[in-house]
Amino acid sequence: MYSVNGKVVIITGASEGIGAHLAAALRRRGARLTLAARNEAKLTAMAGPEELVVAGDVTSDEVRSAVIGETVSRRGGIDVLINNAGRGSYYSASATPIEDARDLFELNFFAPLALAQRATPHLRQSRGTLVNVSSIAGLISLPWLPVYSATKFALAAITSAQRAELRQDGVHVMGVFPGYVDTDFQRHAAGVPPERITGGDFVSVSAADCAESIVEGIEHRRKIVVTPGSGRLLILASRLFPGLVEARLGH
Repeated sequence: MYSVNGKVVIITGASEGIGAHLAAALRRRGARLTLAARNEAKLTAMAGPEELVVAGDVTSDEVRSAVIGETVSRRGGIDVLINNAGRGSYYSASATPIEDARDLFELNFFAPLALAQRATPHLRQSRGTLVNVSSIAGLISLPWLPVYSATKFALAAITSAQRAELRQDGVHVMGVFPGYVDTDFQRHAAGVPPERITGGDFVSVSAADCAESIVEGIEHRRKIVVTPGSGRLLILASRLFPGLVEARLGH
């Protein structure tokens, strides 16, 4: 097993939801954390006394540079980068404002790609871990989250490419595919979610359980984490019976 005790770990989107629970789970295991998010007050309130806080929007190259640069300067390197920051959009494919679509790709795809590029030399040196938090929507396109699904498919694709590229350097690359996580995702998303999915019964998992699955994936050097495990059944069904699943999701 890979122990995170004493390891330098960066978490984006760390102020709430999955990110905050990741910080708690890794803190309990003795990791040395850098926490990044837009909300400085929330970050400061939840951070430990020895933890590094970098507030700002990770779609900004200046903020990404600060996240990586300050971590290396203060900690001497990077062992784990967890690209967790993201948001959703419930606009239909035919009505999504193009600017909203561009903004969504900036946050959900280009920001984690750029952070990974900045972190890669340090991860090669430490033979560390890169984690990209995608979504079950990155494996099955959800009609109520069309552009979000597209961003998460893109993130899943680049994760596979990063794994192939960095394997020879001993860098572990892991893709995470959560179902419906009990967070403020819907409140932060653009557009209005359809009534049928507001109850959160779509392959649902708590943020704490999702975070624990991610940390266990890091410890066991897994390539893919699907949480909850029942999401694997939906993924399998979509591959065996794509038309049936597509029709069912469209109801």
